[in-house]
Amino acid sequence: MRQKAIFPELQLQEGRLNEQVYHAIHQAILSGKLPAGTKIPSSRHLSEMMHVSRNTILQGIEQLIDEGYLETRRGSGTYVVPYAIQALPDQLITNAQNIPPSAKPVEAPQISDAISQLQSGWKSYQNRQKPFMVFKVGVGCTDLFPQTTWSRLLGRISRHSHKEITCYNDVMGYLPLREALANYLTATRGVQTTADHIMIVNGTQQAINLAIQVLLNPYDEVILDDPGYDGALGAFLSRHIKVNRVKGDEEGTDIPFAEKHYPKSKLIYSTPSHQFPLGTTMSLSRRLQLLEWANAGNRWIFEDDYNGEFRYRSRSIQALQGLDHMNRVIYSGTFSKMFYPGFRLGFLALPTALIEPFKIAKYYADACNSFLEQAVLAAFIKEGEYAKHVRRIRRACLERKNTLRSSVQEHFADDLIIPPTDSGIHSVAWLKNSEDLPYLLEACQTLNLGPQSLDRHRSKPLSQKALLFGFAAHSPEIITDNIQNLAKLFYALKKSH
Repeated sequence: MRQKAIFPELQLQEGRLNEQVYHAIHQAILSGKLPAGTKIPSSRHLSEMMHVSRNTILQGIEQLIDEGYLETRRGSGTYVVPYAIQALPDQLITNAQNIPPSAKPVEAPQISDAISQLQSGWKSYQNRQKPFMVFKVGVGCTDLFPQTTWSRLLGRISRHSHKEITCYNDVMGYLPLREALANYLTATRGVQTTADHIMIVNGTQQAINLAIQVLLNPYDEVILDDPGYDGALGAFLSRHIKVNRVKGDEEGTDIPFAEKHYPKSKLIYSTPSHQFPLGTTMSLSRRLQLLEWANAGNRWIFEDDYNGEFRYRSRSIQALQGLDHMNRVIYSGTFSKMFYPGFRLGFLALPTALIEPFKIAKYYADACNSFLEQAVLAAFIKEGEYAKHVRRIRRACLERKNTLRSSVQEHFADDLIIPPTDSGIHSVAWLKNSEDLPYLLEACQTLNLGPQSLDRHRSKPLSQKALLFGFAAHSPEIITDNIQNLAKLFYALKKSH
């Protein structure tokens, strides 16, 4: 009689029927309606009570047996295990939810000074993580990702890779991908490398952290452009590295200034092909000065070629690494700009002397990268799809870049200036009147637009203000409409103040 009184009370919730059966009996056990040692009715009787098929009942019961809530006794039936209520995690969770509000709260954990120092930047990052923000910086042509081709390759490779999927991969990365990358980088970027020197990493941020782990100790000194990439700054500060900021000019980083003022620096983080965030290209004379300085002081250069593919009217500039005959350059690249932000595969071209130390650091960081993504990417490159995709992206980005510049000229003629550029996936818009920055930022926030203030990448705010507009992810129509809307709201806010 007790069981007949219990089971009609169980209300099946939304979801697959066998899952509904599982949750109904599971909840009855946790609530005490089915005490430890209780015999469960037969599957036939439960089927009649709950108005579902017997097979559905059996599937739900099997899951409860697998998880340790029920047990079968030969010749007797199925029972709630004697220790189910006392020992299973669900009961602990239930008890935790019943703690009275007056209970003493857990004390805030003690965190490192380095992480405390980065909290303001982290909050700024979180505030920018709204989906589909127009003009967000660092996002490539996501709408042009070749999903059909990628899915075809993924299906083909997954069907023929049962053995590889079950194994750990080489800590350096999937060999066919490293071979394809070495050939591609030599042909298109002038990088001096082979497959043995290529390491596959989980994006540029991991590449930077590996370099820090291998080459630097706490309180060592490094050089970073001012303005410069805040992701590199955060990585350095989190390891207690002293960061010396160096301004640049039309030729790039002021290497003579760095030589004079920061002689103890052990590494320089550089984006010579497309300086982040200003977009300038380091001149040949500065590149040679940088290489000579690095060699003379036994220093390292971390070359972040994050935008190497995004050159529109001229051939890609040779990487700094291609000029290095002294093995002082660690060359880094990423696919997230060419594909989409969540595609976390990047690579390093390492000097011979650093291969073994980087292997050790990578092994203890995450052992290896996902096999399937690497295998599909290798096929994508080898079969010519990547080169085809790059050509398509360049044409689209040139059109989108020009649309942004012409729209700003039309709607912000008296307030913003975008200098002409030949590369990149964002543009720098300089304010003629720096006092307008708060109105522009307020208008962007109201419209859920993603431009960044240049001050975010500077060591300290300066009088000349600018905004960074990402353009690669948006069609010309979207760019035009949003610049027009931004201008209307900006001038309305400015007039109201």
